[in-house]
Amino acid sequence: MSSDFESYEQDFAVLTAEITGRIGKVPKLVGDEKKQMVANVEKQLEEARELLEQMELEVREIPPQSRGMYSSRMRSYKQEMGKLEADFKRSRIAYSDEVRNELLGDDGNSSENQLIKLREERAHLLDNTERLERSSRRLEAGYQIAVETEQIGQEMLENLSHDREKIQRARERLRETDVNLGKSSRILTGMLRR
Repeated sequence: MSSDFESYEQDFAVLTAEITGRIGKVPKLVGDEKKQMVANVEKQLEEARELLEQMELEVREIPPQSRGMYSSRMRSYKQEMGKLEADFKRSRIAYSDEVRNELLGDDGNSSENQLIKLREERAHLLDNTERLERSSRRLEAGYQIAVETEQIGQEMLENLSHDREKIQRARERLRETDVNLGKSSRILTGMLRR
């Protein structure tokens, strides 16, 4: 089950990276290219929602003792999805503003320069956000590895503790057997002397 979850997780990471890149391109495009890009992003967002649903179903199948780790990952993916949808909405608003300006014939240079500057700033912010998200995902993956390593270490310590108890019991039995052999030897020696 967890392998299915991890497969969905990888698909989700690839898909969200593509969506982030495309969202950054939406304000820079014009005409049919922009409409096509908006349609593609909407389709990919729907795919990402479906992946989240699949991952949610996989988490429900996981035993309760392991479910917490996966639940926290799901919360972060849902937050990421909400952020992507908000970014897409903002990029579409910019798209709507451009269409309105085209229809009204508002093509003043100062507005256009401001719009270009805003687009550049937005693209820069989206790039920084994407870098932060990648770093967050790496940190999350590192944290998960640390948690899993800790769990494995805990299991190993428990196994070693059980083995120690078995060895101590075996040593105690050996001592008892040694004592019994000594008694038997003395009895046999006594019987031989008679």
